[in-house]
Amino acid sequence: MAEPGPQRGWFVFGFRGFAEPRGGGARRVEPEPGGIRVVRPAWSYTGLVTGRGRLVLQGWLAGALPGHCQDLLPSESHVLLLRGAVLEAWARGAGLCGGPAWQQQLHPGEVAGPLPLVPRGYVTPQPPFLCPLPPALRAQKLVLGHEHVVLLGQAGTIYTWGCGRHGQLGHGGLEPVSEPRLVEALHGMPMGDVAAGGWHSVSVSEGGDLYVWGWNESGQLALPSKALAEKRAPAAASVSQHEEPCAGKYGQLGHNDTASSDQPRQVGYFPAKGLRVEDVVCGPWNTYVGAVEK
Repeated sequence: MAEPGPQRGWFVFGFRGFAEPRGGGARRVEPEPGGIRVVRPAWSYTGLVTGRGRLVLQGWLAGALPGHCQDLLPSESHVLLLRGAVLEAWARGAGLCGGPAWQQQLHPGEVAGPLPLVPRGYVTPQPPFLCPLPPALRAQKLVLGHEHVVLLGQAGTIYTWGCGRHGQLGHGGLEPVSEPRLVEALHGMPMGDVAAGGWHSVSVSEGGDLYVWGWNESGQLALPSKALAEKRAPAAASVSQHEEPCAGKYGQLGHNDTASSDQPRQVGYFPAKGLRVEDVVCGPWNTYVGAVEK
């Protein structure tokens, strides 16, 4: 009999609650045997779907819901769930008690996910929950920032819409856009993947080139940050980094400190432990890493 392959483990560093010290090292996350299938961080809590299909919430909103869950989208007002052929939005303020605040049954034969994409549109964890998409876009992937949306079309084209005040839409201005608009600067270069931070956007071409745009206040784009340069100036040398509202504030960069950086730097924890990283999920103040033994 063949031996089972290495099992993936999930690790988190960064914000875990105000009672814990900042800048601590990585901690393994294992709510139950069987591993973790989905990781979705929000500002103050994280939603996990275990290998057994159980929903587990950790952080300021803690607990679990009975029944099988395939995927979720968390926010500070609601938790949106995909459970079987039903989409549900549960109000966070009610502690996920008393039933969903919104519910949508999928048509027979329809398949949703991975969220936020659903048949004929996409979902968000805030009202109105379900948003339509023009069929002509033929979305293969859609991701949500805090105030904007990035869509990857079947032909490798990218569309964005929403708030643009930090340049996260990539249209050359800061104005909001209410409908999907082609990112013309990338047109003609087929893209293979997209991601969205809070107020920045990322795409990877089919050839493996990385493109980033949007807010770089804390060095999120791995480009020189004027804000960080000013904080490093001698006049600001007396300011404690532990009190600065910057990208390393809770140790989410994984370097055992709370410093921010606009330069790429390897996280030493995983090679030191003999682990190979296979997946990364970024939250607002923490980072989850899926890794296996080498």
